[in-house]
Amino acid sequence: MQNIVLKHFKWNCRFQTNLLFLQKDVFMAEWYEKYLSIYDKPFSEVPQEVIDGTRERLAGLQSAEPVASIVIVAYNEEKHLPACLWSLSDIQCKYPVEFIGVDNESKDRTAEIYEKMGVTYYTEHQHTCGYARQCGLDQSKGRFYMCIDSDTIYPPHYFEIMIDELMKPGVSAVASLWSFYPNERFSKLGLKIYESCRDIYLRLQSINRPELSVRGMAFAYVAEYAKKEGYRVELLRGEDGSMALTMKKYGKIKFVYDKRCRVITSYSSFKEGTLMKAMWNRFKSYGIVRLFSKTDHYEDAKDNFLKK
Repeated sequence: MQNIVLKHFKWNCRFQTNLLFLQKDVFMAEWYEKYLSIYDKPFSEVPQEVIDGTRERLAGLQSAEPVASIVIVAYNEEKHLPACLWSLSDIQCKYPVEFIGVDNESKDRTAEIYEKMGVTYYTEHQHTCGYARQCGLDQSKGRFYMCIDSDTIYPPHYFEIMIDELMKPGVSAVASLWSFYPNERFSKLGLKIYESCRDIYLRLQSINRPELSVRGMAFAYVAEYAKKEGYRVELLRGEDGSMALTMKKYGKIKFVYDKRCRVITSYSSFKEGTLMKAMWNRFKSYGIVRLFSKTDHYEDAKDNFLKK
């Protein structure tokens, strides 16, 4: 009886200690908080010193002979693009890079933001993420192509670590995990629990079907292979997973779990009102059966094609 009580006491102490560290980690100031100060705000509210500083730092990072092309795609992202570019201007990377913007014919000030914050951009008039990413791929000069979504904020060591992994033998593509920024709907602690459960699922899924765990905002690959294959521009969504599936022909898709590669993104794909409902909906949609099988073929949903 004493042994049972002692074991319970030790387990309870460990649980409380882990919970304490989790709460401490959750409520510490985060690296991305300064970028959130302009996130979701119109360009007219972005301080001039942020605009000027971002332009100056991006110019200093831009290389004529890049190892990697950092390609930012945007459609009507006036309220998110400045924060994304600000975070890109703060990167710490030992490899030379280039920055390329793609404006998917936006109706807001997206093109103006590229100009004023110092990013050379191209206008893609055909509207899908596939067309936009293909436009950036066609213009890229780097050995590696780094997909960037304009509603996403990137940590300073993200690119260097991802490129390190891409340079390893047999690796054709790399992907990392992502988090949502806390807001009035979802607390830091709630998001931490939700994302921990989701990350476990993604790790298991990436063993047999890594292409299903890839998201375009945190994805990079060998440009040579991608230029041979091209993006599926006719798809409304899933062009990133389709490219990842193609990359499997050339090598391994490596997942990077380093917390320094965890990007912060918006809730554009998050429609549920509660985290529990979101978790349940994803479990119902995906299940666990596919975790234990492999495939190189998927049927396209009929509603996932660009209307001609």
